[in-house]
Amino acid sequence: MSTSTYRLADLVARFGGEVLGDAETCVSQVGTLDSADARHITFLANRKYRTQLEATAAAAIIVSRADADATALPRIVCDNPYAYFARVSALFNPQPEVVPGIHPSAVIGDGAAISPSAQIGANVVIGVAARIGANTVIMAGCIIGDGVSIGDDCRLYPRVVIYHDCVIGDRLVAHSGAVIGADGFGLAWDAGRWLKIPQIGRVVIGDDVEIGANTTIDRGALDDTVIENDVKLDNQIQIAHNVRVGAHTAIAGCVGIAGSTTIGKYCRIGGSAGIIGHLEISDNVEISAFSLVSKSITEAGSYTGIFPLSRKEEWRKTAAQLRHLDELAQRVKHLENKLAAPQSQHHNEEK
Repeated sequence: MSTSTYRLADLVARFGGEVLGDAETCVSQVGTLDSADARHITFLANRKYRTQLEATAAAAIIVSRADADATALPRIVCDNPYAYFARVSALFNPQPEVVPGIHPSAVIGDGAAISPSAQIGANVVIGVAARIGANTVIMAGCIIGDGVSIGDDCRLYPRVVIYHDCVIGDRLVAHSGAVIGADGFGLAWDAGRWLKIPQIGRVVIGDDVEIGANTTIDRGALDDTVIENDVKLDNQIQIAHNVRVGAHTAIAGCVGIAGSTTIGKYCRIGGSAGIIGHLEISDNVEISAFSLVSKSITEAGSYTGIFPLSRKEEWRKTAAQLRHLDELAQRVKHLENKLAAPQSQHHNEEK
């Protein structure tokens, strides 16, 4: 909880923007339009919430230039209120400071190189020849495999597991239960049984990546699975072997991405979407929640593959009609040909 107080003038000096109203107004925490009180600064990023401005008890508000005159409250006017709010919130709610040192219960493998400024929690296991960068925090119960390299300023919450030889960039945030580098689902069918294909690639993760709780990223079968810089992954996502996720892409919870698919940069993928393997998805693609992507997407834009919600009886009727769609199309084509025949005959007779 924040214990610091800032004037609006202080915030503008730090983050930019312009103060309208009393620049000496003090705030010590962020809040929503509904819940804020006289200690809080809130924000308006969506104009549909303008009606809540009159009732808010906040001391100040962050608004866009288009909404600068929507309230008489002291306010900071900026280009992107939501991003500005994010920066102010981070100022008021910083991460706990790193406490350098290795807990006595931690198990450290031979040849592991751990920065003196890193914090290693209780019951952490760090494998042989692993490398842990400066100011990185590895919390209780994490397991870091042999030969893993983790960059600077990372934060691994309790019980994160990183398998052998994976490479992690700087400023990773990995939440509890994340598993990085487990075997991909590589199997060959032979004489009535499955043969396991050794998964000898790695997972390579760039800088500024966040991985949600219980998200799994499989290692490559031969080449690496790659997560580029500034990718944001929500909880309970499955990323299969040899997938590449482009920089600045954000993926919501419960998405499943099958093997050897490449996702471009600046993409946004809604929750519970499914992506079939060996596809190419272009940069700047937005995929709606619950959509199934079954073919490559070569052009930027928004894509949706959701069957609209309806009452159960209506849904069954529509589904039954869809099953006969091909038959209906053939009947329509037959009727079109039949109707066209007399016109063609009449035209020939006129000649």
